[in-house]
Amino acid sequence: MERATARRGCWREAKRPGGAAPAIEVAHIRSPEVEQDKDKNMTFKRAISTIGAAGLVVAVAAGAASARDLTIVSWGGNYQDAQKKIYFEPFAEKLGKPVLDESWDGGIGVIAAKVKAGQPNWDVVQVETEELELGCTDGFYEKIDWEKLGGKDKFLSAGVHDCGVGAIVWSTLVSYDGDKLKDAVPASWADFWDTRKFPGKRGLRRGPKYSLEFALMADGVKPAEVYDVLRTPEGVDRAFKKLDEIKKDVVWWEAGAQPLQLLASGEVVMTSAYNGRITGINKTEGKNFKVVWPGSIYAIDSWVILRDSPNKDDAMDFIAFASAPENQSKLPEYVAYGLPQKEAAAAVPADLAAELPTAEANLTDAVALDGEFWVDNIEELTSRFNAWLAQ
Repeated sequence: MERATARRGCWREAKRPGGAAPAIEVAHIRSPEVEQDKDKNMTFKRAISTIGAAGLVVAVAAGAASARDLTIVSWGGNYQDAQKKIYFEPFAEKLGKPVLDESWDGGIGVIAAKVKAGQPNWDVVQVETEELELGCTDGFYEKIDWEKLGGKDKFLSAGVHDCGVGAIVWSTLVSYDGDKLKDAVPASWADFWDTRKFPGKRGLRRGPKYSLEFALMADGVKPAEVYDVLRTPEGVDRAFKKLDEIKKDVVWWEAGAQPLQLLASGEVVMTSAYNGRITGINKTEGKNFKVVWPGSIYAIDSWVILRDSPNKDDAMDFIAFASAPENQSKLPEYVAYGLPQKEAAAAVPADLAAELPTAEANLTDAVALDGEFWVDNIEELTSRFNAWLAQ
């Protein structure tokens, strides 16, 4: 997700020829408070070692990387598995020396601690909007060398930032198991809230962000008006009142893999989830999980380089490698995330492009995450959310 010092906007741009996904614009905003840190535990470390006589060797890293190992950090799960195949391993081969990858669950506090400690042990990190804007404002990131990327005009405007390069466009939306719900299926957040029509537990990402927007849409607010309503005290009260209706029926999740587990186990009848995780598990494990695009909230993640990285040049080269059209265009084969690099997006086959958040049909009644709103209000609303949850 996102922050900078400019106007608020939404992701809109003319559709490109040949049915390619529409380009997207997003607001760049200013930065104040920090979102409550997410789970800081790294789930894995993997070393991608150099080329030997037998070719590329991938080894599991049992401990921390040496200061000279380029370390790339992303979100784990089937998404990072795809990144390993498309980006990390081929780049290690090109670089001719080890590359490590780790996973995290976000939080500007994690980055702040690493940078303030001196030489960070991470180099390249994929971040959400708030982390991008706050970290850039606080001087936690190196500036991007856009010449190495072929220029800013190669990317959607939402993916261009002094401190970051757009990596993916992704959505959070309703998902359910199509093998369990067949005759009557949810089609909106109002259905998500309807525990009589769809009895059973629901999954929601723990925290006010997304939960409040979804609650307002469930209460009849039009997607285009969600943040206008949420900017008022009455709108916030309305959202929490709507959450009261299903509070006892909600299973709160934090890591992106949890909604998949909740659906697979049958613990929930439906859940909010990241669209790429859903399509990924459908492909890799043969699941029949469905998604509901109307009312989805979409955002962009970016690559950043931590300040004082000992591998700054290699880190910039990696971002250029991961942003090259011939590499980035492979991602939708594994996970259905939109692509910020325009040539890469145009190269995605039509059948795969239809599954992406950037597909024209999927943007209908979707909401662009308002990073400015959350940078300004995350601390206050997180405190209120936690107090509400504890009641």
